Amino acid sequence: MLTTPFAPPALVPELTTDRLLMRGFRQEDLAEFAALHQDPAFYRYLGGKPISEEDTWRRLLTHQGHWALLGYGYWAVEERATGRFSGAVGFAELHRGLTPSIAGVPEAGWVLAPRLHGQGVGTEALTATLAWADTHLASPRTVCLIDPDNIPSQRLATHFGYRETARPDYHGSPIVLLERG
Repeated sequence: MLTTPFAPPALVPELTTDRLLMRGFRQEDLAEFAALHQDPAFYRYLGGKPISEEDTWRRLLTHQGHWALLGYGYWAVEERATGRFSGAVGFAELHRGLTPSIAGVPEAGWVLAPRLHGQGVGTEALTATLAWADTHLASPRTVCLIDPDNIPSQRLATHFGYRETARPDYHGSPIVLLERG
């Protein structure tokens, strides 16, 4: 962790909703993000096992780095009422070796703290995120990958116009590939 105060350049546009601030990641998000990655209710559909603080840090850097290289990426989700870090939502290009290929197509994703599940926060975050995408991405086409057992996330994707296109294997496990646009 840097010991000298440093404010990175503002690469990430801020999005606000009634309950959320979606902003660029900060170093101080690491502790809460790492704690989420240790919660079985959080990682259940994200590979089924916790990830270390080191790997969480790499993920945070990857989320922020997308903005510098591609002009899109993930936002850190913060609850406006409390200022508490609560997850991530956005787009990535992860060069996944899938068939059918999704190379070059922004992949939408969302992960929220389990304490927020079932409260419409995912809908609120995706409404703002996809509205931004519809006016800022080069193409309206986006995809998402969802664990076959994650029915709530599949319902959320379907609500926003994503339609299942395939069920490829990813790292030896089936995954649902959905497309929008």
